[in-house]
Amino acid sequence: MHGSIEKGGFLLKKDAFINRQPGIIGADRCRQYSVLIPLLREGETTSMLFEKRSKNLRRQPGEICFPGGKQEPDETQLECAIREAAEELAIQREQISIIGTGDIYISPFNMIIHPFIGDITDYHDTFSTDEVEEIIKVPLEFFRNCSPEVFVGKLINEPAENFPYEWIPGGIEYPWTKGTHEVLFYRYHSWTIWGMTAHIVQSAIKLIDEYMVG
Repeated sequence: MHGSIEKGGFLLKKDAFINRQPGIIGADRCRQYSVLIPLLREGETTSMLFEKRSKNLRRQPGEICFPGGKQEPDETQLECAIREAAEELAIQREQISIIGTGDIYISPFNMIIHPFIGDITDYHDTFSTDEVEEIIKVPLEFFRNCSPEVFVGKLINEPAENFPYEWIPGGIEYPWTKGTHEVLFYRYHSWTIWGMTAHIVQSAIKLIDEYMVG
């Protein structure tokens, strides 16, 4: 068979196996979201654009975040980011020019966030009042010159009541590993950018400085 090899009693599709992109174990149990990290160039200043979510929303009212949302079954992660940004900022999709892919953020709370970095052109401070209370522009220089404050939370495994302790060494006294979770905070004027959004910002600034000119 072309492109296949015999190994250990298995017939492998060599090229496909070697070149496959690794998946994330457990990703099927996570909610998948995409966000756009919008960049606005106004004169000599380039800023990140954030939204303050409407207080009328059921999830995370009043939080500061990037435009984005849950991926639909029939769209790619990039299509999701562009669709959500266009809807929430009340702009045309053609006004969004993707310039790079951000690093994936995996939350300890069963969420995976796929960020994309893009320029927004001909923007006039519009937004959907159904989802957004206000927009916030933060110059990139602020994030370059300001490190986030870091606070650490504990992650503890709490097994379900029907957990089969008799199947594991030590039983109910099993010494579960405890983890930690860093929560980042940026304070910009009266606004607080924190949590997942702050982690994505910190990563994006490094990528922008590494790959972008001007």
